[in-house]
Amino acid sequence: MQPLTLSDWESKAAQLKIEGRAFVNGAYVSAAADTVFECISPVDGRFLANVASCDAADADHAVKVARATFDAGVWSRSSPVSRKQAMLRFADLLDQNAEELALLETLDMGKPISDALNVDVPCASDAIRWSGEAIDKIYDEVAATPHDQLGLVTREPIGVVAAIVPWNFPLMMACWKLGPALASGNSVILKPSEKSPLTALRIAQLAVDAGIPAGVLNVLPGYGHTVGKALAVHMDVDTIVFTGSTRIAKQLLIYSGESNMKRVWLEAGGKSPNIVFADAADLHAAAESAAAAIAFNQGEVCTAGSRLLVERSIKDTFLAMVIEALKGWTPGNPLDPETNVGALVDTQQMNNVLAYIEAGHKDGAQLVIGGERVLQETGGTYVQPTIFDGVSNAMRIAQEEIFGPVLSVITFDSVEEAISIANDSQYGLAAAVWTADISKAHLTAKALRAGSVWINQYDGGDMTAPFGGFKQSGNGRDKSLHAFDKYTELKATWIKL
Repeated sequence: MQPLTLSDWESKAAQLKIEGRAFVNGAYVSAAADTVFECISPVDGRFLANVASCDAADADHAVKVARATFDAGVWSRSSPVSRKQAMLRFADLLDQNAEELALLETLDMGKPISDALNVDVPCASDAIRWSGEAIDKIYDEVAATPHDQLGLVTREPIGVVAAIVPWNFPLMMACWKLGPALASGNSVILKPSEKSPLTALRIAQLAVDAGIPAGVLNVLPGYGHTVGKALAVHMDVDTIVFTGSTRIAKQLLIYSGESNMKRVWLEAGGKSPNIVFADAADLHAAAESAAAAIAFNQGEVCTAGSRLLVERSIKDTFLAMVIEALKGWTPGNPLDPETNVGALVDTQQMNNVLAYIEAGHKDGAQLVIGGERVLQETGGTYVQPTIFDGVSNAMRIAQEEIFGPVLSVITFDSVEEAISIANDSQYGLAAAVWTADISKAHLTAKALRAGSVWINQYDGGDMTAPFGGFKQSGNGRDKSLHAFDKYTELKATWIKL
């Protein structure tokens, strides 16, 4: 089968039927107030759909549906094997509908179609499949007890889960949460970002088609300050799982305390250091990786390697390599399979990124490549991948999460200084270390306050390793068996024999 071309994808886009209604109790429904918002593509400004703008009334209805479904036990008390089979069918349906899902993701969010098709959709189905496979392999415990006592330690589904997911990897982030949440037997209300809600609405129907009972997975599109807040303060939501900004993450903690002390699990972004020592074995590979770490997904990545820390003795040589590597990352039409840098998610985000670039100028950093809006004639929101040299770690562009393709280059003279700079951040999501010295690699990794540390690579890992951060990058972990901790309660049962 021949790979699809730009013309093929444009043709598919023209024929695409987009569902914008909410999904509750196994069916698409309008918002209670019949309100909508326009979904506009960042690719070229085209109108995609009117999407239901849900509010507190919709949240209350969805929670009642989710609670009733949970209490009925059609999913929560079904056998692990039956849940596993439905989850595996769900994963298969994601794969079978990969082109449609990838197209929705690209049109809605602006990422290159090649990434949506080859990264986002496979990672999403892998998350559902991996969690499904884990269901009947997680065992409970028997406590060490006297001969006339029996102590059981069991896990139970927590109940009603509200999952609030971001706009940068809408499908994949949703599935990272849906996998263990559904596998554990919970009912879920998924609240996608208003900037990219389309794949969440589509997969809700696929879940029902896979045999997951109606009412188990519900999707409420809308704004954070309306339906998002309504879920966060609801007295019958048992846990909130969230990926997004630190500002909103902190607000969710407040809402929990003001309501029912619901569990709150947060992944709140980062400002990740990518540390390159002079003794790195392959500087060319490190430079290629540094370029990809800031340009992939237009820099709209919570783990983006946005702070490049380079040992002073190699800085000029290495920076020239990174500049050359970044020239291979050029904004283009996201529907073109050859494009590797797409559009920023919307005009607001584009303007935010351009404002940070201006802040870099004002603070005295040296622009060495990029820094401009491009392809304005398309009607889309495109910004060149950008590098600033001569950055102090105190500058805004080094401290604040830009969520765009803007790289800050910072020099250091010793291992201790590199670690100090790397840890001088409110965030602690990820970091990378490039060195041929295995002892230096391990000792540096131990000293870095980050949830993930990659050595001689950037962004390694798969579903077997947990993902999450330290400090104000949040708490809890997605992926791996550790993710199940967020969606279950531990119960101790003590029996007198």
